[in-house]
Amino acid sequence: MDMMKMMKQVAEMKKIQKQLASKKVEFSSAGGQVTVKMTCDMKPQSITISPELIQSGNMKKIEGAILDAFKGILNEAQMAAANDMKSLTAGMGLPF
Repeated sequence: MDMMKMMKQVAEMKKIQKQLASKKVEFSSAGGQVTVKMTCDMKPQSITISPELIQSGNMKKIEGAILDAFKGILNEAQMAAANDMKSLTAGMGLPF
């Protein structure tokens, strides 16, 4: 691989990383009772839990809903990041 091509890819990677840091995704679980927002560089931004879920007092349900929301948001953020990285990593044999 020539040096110019590699430098161009590094510049493109930095551009994509910056875009991922500003791109946000959202995921809800338990019928919308728990919502998590995260940037596509995997930084959580917020979590919202409905008052009804909290008032239920059912800790297993609350914990399960939070866990499901975080699993879902991680998947959403990873898919969005992989999609953005696809053009850069095409032909490089990387798993993105």
